Amino acid sequence: MEKYHHETRLSSAEMASLWSQYVKDTARLCVLKYFSATVEDRDFCMIIDSGIQSTKEYLAYMSDLFEKENFPVPTGFSKEDVNIDAPRLFSDIYCIQNLKDVTVAQMSADTLAIGLSSRYDLLAFHERLLNDAVQLQVEIKEVLLEKGLYIRPPYIPVPDQAEFVTLQSFLGNLAGKQRPLTVIEMSHLFLTNETNLLARETLLGFAQVAKSEKVKRYFLRGNEIACKQVKVLKQILTQEDLPAPMLWDSAVSNSKIPPFSDRLMMFLVTTMAAGSIAKYGAAMGASPRKDVGLKYARLLAEISLYAEDGANIMIEKRWLEVPPHSPDYNHLIKE
Repeated sequence: MEKYHHETRLSSAEMASLWSQYVKDTARLCVLKYFSATVEDRDFCMIIDSGIQSTKEYLAYMSDLFEKENFPVPTGFSKEDVNIDAPRLFSDIYCIQNLKDVTVAQMSADTLAIGLSSRYDLLAFHERLLNDAVQLQVEIKEVLLEKGLYIRPPYIPVPDQAEFVTLQSFLGNLAGKQRPLTVIEMSHLFLTNETNLLARETLLGFAQVAKSEKVKRYFLRGNEIACKQVKVLKQILTQEDLPAPMLWDSAVSNSKIPPFSDRLMMFLVTTMAAGSIAKYGAAMGASPRKDVGLKYARLLAEISLYAEDGANIMIEKRWLEVPPHSPDYNHLIKE
């Protein structure tokens, strides 16, 4: 990254990727530090510690860049938002699955950032983030495979030949007999179901330790939504005689001591909800069957309302940090 020189100001897209990356990395560092203090499996701990070191390096680079650009450093999250001495709240498998899910989101974010960035220093930075996320994803899967804990998507027989669609029935019906799922549809169903399983355990654990009653009720409602959505997605797969993803163990302990501040937990949950919205949108676009698309639309609407309610709670409690935005010229003129 040091070999690149520039005299170009940050574009709005570059500001967006850097600001979002910084805030998410401050939250991620809090989470990983707690995971490192509570995870018992040595292999998992080594992967988590590697993630901590990389995240610290990213934050140091961005802090230096913000200073050079006279860009205000986002507040994000700090040691005040995590209690690494709190008892174990989540199982080892949950912690590593959480990190696995985060690296998938990171790969998507960096791919978009590379596509929207023009400065060579930022292209190099996001390329490094992307490569590190891919490597971390590989290491996580290798460890899970070695321990027999990796949940694979469904297997189907290899097709005999290439085919073209000849009947409108390929698009399916809103009810009644449907054509078999394509492998593309199966992949999205598996991914969205797996995401909801992780969300279900996250929300259960957070509800157990949240201090604010309003925040606690919000997490419990989210857990109910995730449980319901798991059933809907699982039903689509089981109707096709296909296996649905499942958790290996009970992910949440009986601890009542919060490892994270309510503000950080709200941020993590609303970020997870935003990720679910993106996954449902992609799944809808990749699912020609009308009945499947309709279910996705309903689930997406439900999670969108939930995310909005979460944003309202954060605004009410003054927890929502404002991203950089364009000037309000009408306000400036009135002043």
